[in-house]
Amino acid sequence: MFYDRVNVIMRAGRGGDGSASMRREAHVPRGGVDGGDGGDGGNIILRVDPSRRDLAHLRRRLVYAAEDGGSGSRKKQHGKRGLDLVIPVPRGTQAYGEDGRKLCDLVHDGQEAIVANGGQGGRGNTHFTSSVRRAPTFAEIGMPGEEFKLETRLKLMADAALAGLPNAGKSSLLRRISNAKPKVGDYPFTTLAPVLGTIERPDGSQVVVVDVPGLLEGASEGIGMGVEFLTHFERARILVHVVSLEEAEQDMNVLDKAVRVIQTELWRFDPRIAQLPQIVVLSKSDLVPDEIISEARRTVRHAMDELAGERGPLRGIYEVSSVTGQGLPPFLTDLFQASDDFGDGHRANDRARPAEIVLEEFRVFRPRPRRRRWRIFREKDTFRIVGDPSMKVLAERAEHDDQARARLSDFLKESGALRALQMAGARNGTTVEAFGIPLELWWGAAADDDADELADEADLKD
Repeated sequence: MFYDRVNVIMRAGRGGDGSASMRREAHVPRGGVDGGDGGDGGNIILRVDPSRRDLAHLRRRLVYAAEDGGSGSRKKQHGKRGLDLVIPVPRGTQAYGEDGRKLCDLVHDGQEAIVANGGQGGRGNTHFTSSVRRAPTFAEIGMPGEEFKLETRLKLMADAALAGLPNAGKSSLLRRISNAKPKVGDYPFTTLAPVLGTIERPDGSQVVVVDVPGLLEGASEGIGMGVEFLTHFERARILVHVVSLEEAEQDMNVLDKAVRVIQTELWRFDPRIAQLPQIVVLSKSDLVPDEIISEARRTVRHAMDELAGERGPLRGIYEVSSVTGQGLPPFLTDLFQASDDFGDGHRANDRARPAEIVLEEFRVFRPRPRRRRWRIFREKDTFRIVGDPSMKVLAERAEHDDQARARLSDFLKESGALRALQMAGARNGTTVEAFGIPLELWWGAAADDDADELADEADLKD
């Protein structure tokens, strides 16, 4: 089965804890502090692998987790940086965060993007010495890595896309002209998923064509999985509009309607797609006499002329037979020429090509992370939260006011401090010095179970 949308959970590595070690050596009195820093957690990276064709391999796992950073140790030894997790994806993959923001758009072989950043490693106690504090016994804990649900979408990269109603003959045409072997049958919706085919040109270069399942009237509104299929037209540079001649002998209006339905749905979904250069193919020409073919050409030409404001330049109309091969040479010649005119490496017809349709280079859409308003330190079995002075007033009230304590807990949860405490080993009832005020934090049994799970995961990774 072809998968072009997959949701997975990304969990970047947690930063390692800093060490609160003291130098202890013979004949070295008052050796001072020598705790090293923790290593940063590993990132999660998407990288384009040209051998991949869809996103089916991502469904094998629900959670993708990078390696945690190692903890610092004595003699100022820093912890190891967590290894990055590199996930291969096909060309045309887009990644979206939980808020719907586009994180990256990968369109070239070998391109990569960081979709989840690892947590920063904690600083050892060597960073906190001063003229009045010569031997601090605390160190900073490592920060959690980013964790969220990632939606990956695939928009197939092709030079040309075959558009048409169900049973128009698109799969038969692709099977005849390329190396693809799509399922062919004399009934609608034989093709249930997009199929890529490669056509070998006389000079040895290749043209990639995608066969998209047949579109129904109302596809732009989601009828018949129309939106899912229409997205695969967005990366094409040429539209091959396939119209069947099978019913033309009984009713020529069928051709007129077929042209208008497809063109209208493309325009409603995205006018930029409808304005791509087009080649019209009248398929199944072996089933009707020559006079019907001539009338069909006039009918299709008239319909395309009336839709001139909603379509791109029409390069030509060709009647072909996928069974006998009739009419294929001139069609392929025009297709090859169009791929030169509108391909990546050629700009011979830039005037006819809308500037918006030029494929964008890779960009990262991630916003800058918000500045942290807190830091967490650990001293044996106690924790200290320091940071924003404005939170100290709330912490003072939280000693005697349940409402203020609830507000403080909400702040710690929303800012990520609560999760960092849980990963570091804090539990219900643990005394935490929050902004200078000792408090017992309570966050519920369910959250305590989550803390046990997070701690167990950290132990397994260590």
